[in-house]
Amino acid sequence: MSSTSPTRGASPSRWMSRGAVHALLGIAALYSVLPLIWLLTSATKSVGDFSTTGAFELGDWNLWTNLGDLFAEEDGVFLSWIRNSLLYAGLGSVLGALICAACGYAIAKLDFPGRRALFAVTLAGVLVPTTALALPLYLLASELRVVNTFWAVFIPLLTNPFGVYLARAYAEAAVPDEVLEAARMDGSNELRTFFTIALPMMRPGVVTILLFQFVGIWNNFFLPLVMLTDPDLFPMTLGLFQWSARVSQFPQYTPLVVAGSLLAVVPLLLAFVVLQRQWRSGLAAGSVK
Repeated sequence: MSSTSPTRGASPSRWMSRGAVHALLGIAALYSVLPLIWLLTSATKSVGDFSTTGAFELGDWNLWTNLGDLFAEEDGVFLSWIRNSLLYAGLGSVLGALICAACGYAIAKLDFPGRRALFAVTLAGVLVPTTALALPLYLLASELRVVNTFWAVFIPLLTNPFGVYLARAYAEAAVPDEVLEAARMDGSNELRTFFTIALPMMRPGVVTILLFQFVGIWNNFFLPLVMLTDPDLFPMTLGLFQWSARVSQFPQYTPLVVAGSLLAVVPLLLAFVVLQRQWRSGLAAGSVK
Protein backbone atom coordinates (compact mmCIF):
# COMPACT_ATOMS: atom_id res chain seq x y z
CA MET A 1 0.00 0.00 0.00
CA SER A 2 1.58 3.25 -1.08
CA SER A 3 1.33 6.37 1.03
CA THR A 4 1.02 9.87 -0.28
CA SER A 5 4.21 11.91 0.13
CA PRO A 6 5.27 15.35 -1.05
CA THR A 7 6.64 15.34 -4.55
CA ARG A 8 10.38 15.81 -4.60
CA GLY A 9 11.79 18.41 -6.93
CA ALA A 10 8.39 19.97 -7.50
CA SER A 11 8.37 22.64 -10.17
CA PRO A 12 8.59 26.18 -8.79
CA SER A 13 5.69 28.55 -8.83
CA ARG A 14 5.03 30.24 -12.14
CA TRP A 15 5.80 33.57 -10.47
CA MET A 16 9.28 32.29 -9.64
CA SER A 17 10.01 30.71 -13.01
CA ARG A 18 12.96 31.84 -15.09
CA GLY A 19 10.71 33.43 -17.68
CA ALA A 20 8.84 35.47 -15.08
CA VAL A 21 12.09 36.65 -13.50
CA HIS A 22 13.46 37.67 -16.91
CA ALA A 23 10.24 39.51 -17.69
CA LEU A 24 10.41 41.45 -14.42
CA LEU A 25 14.05 42.32 -15.04
CA GLY A 26 13.18 43.45 -18.55
CA ILE A 27 10.42 45.71 -17.23
CA ALA A 28 12.78 47.16 -14.61
CA ALA A 29 15.47 47.78 -17.24
CA LEU A 30 12.97 49.45 -19.56
CA TYR A 31 11.72 51.63 -16.73
CA SER A 32 15.31 52.69 -16.03
CA VAL A 33 16.10 53.43 -19.67
CA LEU A 34 12.91 55.34 -20.53
CA PRO A 35 14.12 58.68 -19.09
CA LEU A 36 17.30 58.43 -21.16
CA ILE A 37 15.27 57.64 -24.28
CA TRP A 38 13.09 60.66 -23.56
CA LEU A 39 16.20 62.83 -23.23
CA LEU A 40 17.58 61.56 -26.53
CA THR A 41 14.37 62.24 -28.43
CA SER A 42 13.56 65.54 -26.72
CA ALA A 43 17.04 66.96 -27.26
CA THR A 44 16.34 66.97 -31.00
CA LYS A 45 13.18 69.08 -30.72
CA SER A 46 12.56 72.76 -31.16
CA VAL A 47 10.36 74.74 -28.80
CA GLY A 48 7.28 74.16 -30.95
CA ASP A 49 7.91 70.40 -31.24
CA PHE A 50 7.35 69.90 -27.51
CA SER A 51 3.67 70.79 -27.92
CA THR A 52 3.08 69.07 -31.26
CA THR A 53 4.87 65.73 -30.82
CA GLY A 54 4.58 62.86 -28.35
CA ALA A 55 7.00 62.26 -25.49
CA PHE A 56 9.08 59.71 -27.40
CA GLU A 57 8.61 61.07 -30.90
CA LEU A 58 11.44 62.62 -32.84
CA GLY A 59 10.85 66.18 -33.97
CA ASP A 60 12.70 68.13 -36.62
CA TRP A 61 16.41 67.50 -36.11
CA ASN A 62 17.42 70.50 -34.00
CA LEU A 63 20.03 68.83 -31.80
CA TRP A 64 23.00 70.82 -33.13
CA THR A 65 21.03 74.06 -32.99
CA ASN A 66 20.02 73.33 -29.39
CA LEU A 67 23.62 72.56 -28.42
CA GLY A 68 24.83 75.75 -30.08
CA ASP A 69 22.22 77.81 -28.25
CA LEU A 70 23.08 76.01 -25.02
CA PHE A 71 26.74 77.00 -25.14
CA ALA A 72 25.94 80.53 -26.30
CA GLU A 73 23.33 81.30 -23.63
CA GLU A 74 24.37 83.93 -21.08
CA ASP A 75 27.85 84.34 -22.59
CA GLY A 76 28.63 80.62 -22.41
CA VAL A 77 27.98 80.12 -18.70
CA PHE A 78 27.20 76.44 -19.34
CA LEU A 79 30.91 75.86 -20.05
CA SER A 80 31.66 77.21 -16.57
CA TRP A 81 29.10 74.81 -15.12
CA ILE A 82 30.74 71.89 -16.91
CA ARG A 83 34.16 72.94 -15.62
CA ASN A 84 32.84 73.31 -12.07
CA SER A 85 31.11 69.93 -12.12
CA LEU A 86 34.28 68.24 -13.38
CA LEU A 87 36.32 69.91 -10.65
CA TYR A 88 33.85 69.11 -7.88
CA ALA A 89 33.25 65.52 -8.97
CA GLY A 90 36.59 64.61 -10.55
CA LEU A 91 38.98 66.04 -8.00
CA GLY A 92 36.56 65.47 -5.14
CA SER A 93 36.04 61.78 -5.94
CA VAL A 94 39.79 61.07 -6.23
CA LEU A 95 40.72 62.86 -3.01
CA GLY A 96 37.61 61.60 -1.24
CA ALA A 97 38.28 57.99 -2.20
CA LEU A 98 41.89 58.31 -0.98
CA ILE A 99 40.76 59.82 2.33
CA CYS A 100 38.11 57.11 2.79
CA ALA A 101 40.64 54.39 1.98
CA ALA A 102 43.14 55.77 4.50
CA CYS A 103 40.50 56.09 7.22
CA GLY A 104 39.10 52.62 6.57
CA TYR A 105 42.57 51.09 6.55
CA ALA A 106 43.47 52.81 9.83
CA ILE A 107 40.29 51.60 11.55
CA ALA A 108 40.76 48.06 10.24
CA LYS A 109 44.51 47.55 10.67
CA LEU A 110 45.93 50.02 13.18
CA ASP A 111 45.55 49.65 16.92
CA PHE A 112 44.88 52.99 18.59
CA PRO A 113 42.68 54.18 21.47
CA GLY A 114 39.06 54.81 20.53
CA ARG A 115 39.14 52.75 17.33
CA ARG A 116 35.85 50.98 18.06
CA ALA A 117 34.17 54.21 19.10
CA LEU A 118 35.38 55.90 15.92
CA PHE A 119 33.95 53.10 13.80
CA ALA A 120 30.64 53.34 15.67
CA VAL A 121 30.51 57.07 14.97
CA THR A 122 31.25 56.33 11.29
CA LEU A 123 28.34 53.90 11.14
CA ALA A 124 26.10 56.50 12.77
CA GLY A 125 27.22 58.99 10.14
CA VAL A 126 26.01 56.66 7.40
CA LEU A 127 22.48 56.95 8.80
CA VAL A 128 22.42 60.76 8.78
CA PRO A 129 20.93 62.18 5.54
CA THR A 130 23.14 64.69 3.80
CA THR A 131 20.33 67.25 3.63
CA ALA A 132 20.24 67.35 7.44
CA LEU A 133 23.87 68.53 7.42
CA ALA A 134 23.34 71.37 4.95
CA LEU A 135 22.38 74.00 7.52
CA PRO A 136 25.21 73.18 9.98
CA LEU A 137 27.67 73.20 7.08
CA TYR A 138 26.36 76.57 5.93
CA LEU A 139 26.74 78.05 9.43
CA LEU A 140 30.27 76.66 9.66
CA ALA A 141 31.17 78.01 6.22
CA SER A 142 29.71 81.37 7.21
CA GLU A 143 31.94 81.47 10.30
CA LEU A 144 34.96 80.66 8.11
CA ARG A 145 33.86 83.27 5.53
CA VAL A 146 33.93 80.83 2.62
CA VAL A 147 30.23 80.98 1.65
CA ASN A 148 29.76 81.47 -2.09
CA THR A 149 33.24 80.14 -2.85
CA PHE A 150 34.53 76.96 -4.49
CA TRP A 151 35.73 75.64 -1.11
CA ALA A 152 32.30 75.87 0.51
CA VAL A 153 31.10 73.07 -1.76
CA PHE A 154 34.34 71.19 -2.39
CA ILE A 155 35.61 70.57 1.17
CA PRO A 156 32.42 68.94 2.60
CA LEU A 157 32.36 66.53 -0.36
CA LEU A 158 35.69 65.00 0.68
CA THR A 159 34.15 63.16 3.63
CA ASN A 160 31.89 60.16 3.16
CA PRO A 161 31.08 57.83 6.09
CA PHE A 162 29.76 55.14 3.76
CA GLY A 163 33.05 55.20 1.83
CA VAL A 164 34.98 54.79 5.09
CA TYR A 165 32.77 51.84 5.99
CA LEU A 166 33.37 50.17 2.62
CA ALA A 167 37.12 50.79 2.86
CA ARG A 168 37.25 49.34 6.35
CA ALA A 169 35.36 46.21 5.27
CA TYR A 170 37.60 45.73 2.24
CA ALA A 171 40.87 46.39 4.09
CA GLU A 172 39.87 43.95 6.81
CA ALA A 173 39.76 41.10 4.30
CA ALA A 174 42.06 42.16 1.46
CA VAL A 175 45.15 43.24 3.42
CA PRO A 176 46.77 40.37 5.40
CA ASP A 177 48.23 41.26 8.77
CA GLU A 178 51.30 39.15 8.01
CA VAL A 179 52.21 41.35 5.04
CA LEU A 180 51.95 44.48 7.16
CA GLU A 181 54.07 42.96 9.91
CA ALA A 182 56.73 41.98 7.39
CA ALA A 183 56.81 45.53 6.02
CA ARG A 184 57.18 46.98 9.51
CA MET A 185 60.00 44.57 10.31
CA ASP A 186 61.76 45.80 7.15
CA GLY A 187 61.64 49.34 8.50
CA SER A 188 58.68 50.71 6.54
CA ASN A 189 56.72 53.41 8.34
CA GLU A 190 52.92 53.37 8.43
CA LEU A 191 52.46 55.96 5.70
CA ARG A 192 54.75 54.16 3.28
CA THR A 193 53.17 50.82 4.16
CA PHE A 194 49.74 52.17 3.32
CA PHE A 195 50.69 53.70 -0.05
CA THR A 196 53.03 50.95 -1.30
CA ILE A 197 51.41 47.81 0.10
CA ALA A 198 47.88 48.29 1.43
CA LEU A 199 46.55 50.69 -1.20
CA PRO A 200 47.40 48.46 -4.22
CA MET A 201 45.72 45.52 -2.47
CA MET A 202 42.64 47.66 -1.86
CA ARG A 203 42.47 48.94 -5.44
CA PRO A 204 39.13 47.32 -6.45
CA GLY A 205 37.50 48.62 -3.29
CA VAL A 206 38.99 52.08 -3.75
CA VAL A 207 37.72 52.22 -7.35
CA THR A 208 34.25 51.28 -6.11
CA ILE A 209 34.37 54.09 -3.54
CA LEU A 210 35.65 56.49 -6.21
CA LEU A 211 32.72 55.64 -8.47
CA PHE A 212 30.20 56.13 -5.68
CA GLN A 213 31.87 59.42 -4.79
CA PHE A 214 31.84 60.62 -8.40
CA VAL A 215 28.16 59.83 -8.90
CA GLY A 216 27.17 61.34 -5.56
CA ILE A 217 29.12 64.57 -6.11
CA TRP A 218 28.07 64.91 -9.76
CA ASN A 219 24.40 64.63 -8.80
CA ASN A 220 24.78 66.79 -5.69
CA PHE A 221 22.28 69.62 -5.76
CA PHE A 222 21.24 70.69 -2.29
CA LEU A 223 24.66 71.68 -0.93
CA PRO A 224 25.50 74.00 -3.89
CA LEU A 225 21.98 75.43 -3.63
CA VAL A 226 22.62 76.38 0.00
CA MET A 227 26.20 77.56 -0.39
CA LEU A 228 26.34 79.35 -3.75
CA THR A 229 24.79 82.46 -5.27
CA ASP A 230 27.35 83.20 -8.00
CA PRO A 231 26.27 81.51 -11.29
CA ASP A 232 29.92 81.17 -12.33
CA LEU A 233 30.43 78.71 -9.44
CA PHE A 234 27.32 76.60 -10.10
CA PRO A 235 27.63 72.92 -11.05
CA MET A 236 25.47 71.72 -13.92
CA THR A 237 22.76 70.40 -11.60
CA LEU A 238 22.14 73.77 -9.99
CA GLY A 239 22.56 75.77 -13.20
CA LEU A 240 20.05 73.64 -15.12
CA PHE A 241 17.64 73.89 -12.19
CA GLN A 242 17.83 77.68 -12.35
CA TRP A 243 17.06 77.59 -16.06
CA SER A 244 14.22 75.09 -15.63
CA ALA A 245 12.56 77.48 -13.18
CA ARG A 246 12.27 80.00 -16.04
CA VAL A 247 10.59 77.62 -18.49
CA SER A 248 7.04 78.64 -17.55
CA GLN A 249 7.76 82.29 -18.41
CA PHE A 250 10.38 81.75 -21.13
CA PRO A 251 9.62 78.55 -23.12
CA GLN A 252 12.81 78.97 -25.16
CA TYR A 253 14.73 77.55 -22.17
CA THR A 254 13.04 74.15 -22.59
CA PRO A 255 15.36 72.75 -25.31
CA LEU A 256 18.36 74.23 -23.49
CA VAL A 257 17.50 72.43 -20.26
CA VAL A 258 16.85 69.15 -22.06
CA ALA A 259 20.07 69.33 -24.11
CA GLY A 260 22.04 70.27 -21.00
CA SER A 261 20.53 67.37 -19.06
CA LEU A 262 21.55 65.00 -21.85
CA LEU A 263 25.14 66.25 -21.68
CA ALA A 264 25.09 65.92 -17.89
CA VAL A 265 24.42 62.18 -18.21
CA VAL A 266 27.40 61.51 -20.50
CA PRO A 267 30.19 61.69 -17.84
CA LEU A 268 28.29 59.28 -15.60
CA LEU A 269 27.93 56.77 -18.43
CA LEU A 270 31.62 57.09 -19.28
CA ALA A 271 32.62 56.60 -15.65
CA PHE A 272 30.57 53.42 -15.38
CA VAL A 273 31.91 52.03 -18.66
CA VAL A 274 35.56 52.81 -17.89
CA LEU A 275 35.48 51.62 -14.28
CA GLN A 276 32.97 48.78 -14.73
CA ARG A 277 35.39 45.88 -14.34
CA GLN A 278 37.07 47.23 -11.22
CA TRP A 279 33.72 48.33 -9.81
CA ARG A 280 32.09 44.92 -10.21
CA SER A 281 35.06 43.06 -8.74
CA GLY A 282 35.18 45.50 -5.84
CA LEU A 283 31.49 45.06 -5.04
CA ALA A 284 31.72 41.27 -5.28
CA ALA A 285 34.82 41.10 -3.09
CA GLY A 286 33.34 43.47 -0.54
CA SER A 287 30.08 41.54 -0.32
CA VAL A 288 31.80 38.17 0.11
CA LYS A 289 34.66 39.20 2.33
